Amino acid sequence: MPPATPELVSPRSPRVLAARRLAKRNFRGKDRLFLAEGPQAVREAAGHRTGDAATLVELFTTLEAAERYADIVGAARDAGARVHLAAEQVIADISTTVTPQGLVGVCRFLDTPFEEVLAARPRLVALLANVRDPGNAGTVLRCADAAGAEAVVLTDASVDVYNPKAVRASVGSLFHLPVAVGVPVEHAVQALRDAGVRVLAADGAGDRDLDDELDKGTMGGPTAWVFGNEAWGLPEETRALTDAVVRVPIHGKAESLNLATAAAVCLYASARAQRASGGCRSVTGN
Repeated sequence: MPPATPELVSPRSPRVLAARRLAKRNFRGKDRLFLAEGPQAVREAAGHRTGDAATLVELFTTLEAAERYADIVGAARDAGARVHLAAEQVIADISTTVTPQGLVGVCRFLDTPFEEVLAARPRLVALLANVRDPGNAGTVLRCADAAGAEAVVLTDASVDVYNPKAVRASVGSLFHLPVAVGVPVEHAVQALRDAGVRVLAADGAGDRDLDDELDKGTMGGPTAWVFGNEAWGLPEETRALTDAVVRVPIHGKAESLNLATAAAVCLYASARAQRASGGCRSVTGN
């Protein structure tokens, strides 16, 4: 059998141009498609479904990557995705990374309506209010997934969760838990409170200390953490909507914690308290 050759060799191919334009938010919104780059993201996309449809609809792969990640390419085909063998220059043209890993998937939007998030009665939620950096948004999503949160909500003033940098920073977690987008912060906070979820604002200037809250045993119930903008935090009007404003204590000489680190501390504090009270299922289901 002769060796395989790329079927897509020109960056001007209509398929390549259609995929490349998904690097821009307006085209992602118009097509309701986004890019997932690298083996981890593509593997998760291949195993995910959006409603009754497979999430991964198309896969571009170099010959080398197709051999190295034959299991992922096979899973993509099993999911019904169109698989294109592409020249390295084509992959580089589609990819938004400096060093592409040879796999780029085109995926359907997978966000969940906020009403469905509420209906599932979540016990731990991360709410991103006016978070603008895609790397931070993706990292917080990854932290929420690791801590066992049931949902992540991005307000209408926050970054696009399908931004390629956000997708990469989530390291596959985008495909693991419900994500609601475009929700006004006032509506999100009030609806969560009406659903019996305690809403806490994470803020370095908070009047309550996270360690004290843990010691008092107030962290075991359903909780949503509100995380604000990287540069200026949460505005007073947003803090006023919540049940409490909580600071992560700084025991050393550091000036502050960055957004993703603070989010990880807060989410894990809630997860630990909920497990201790018997109210939060573990990741393993035990």
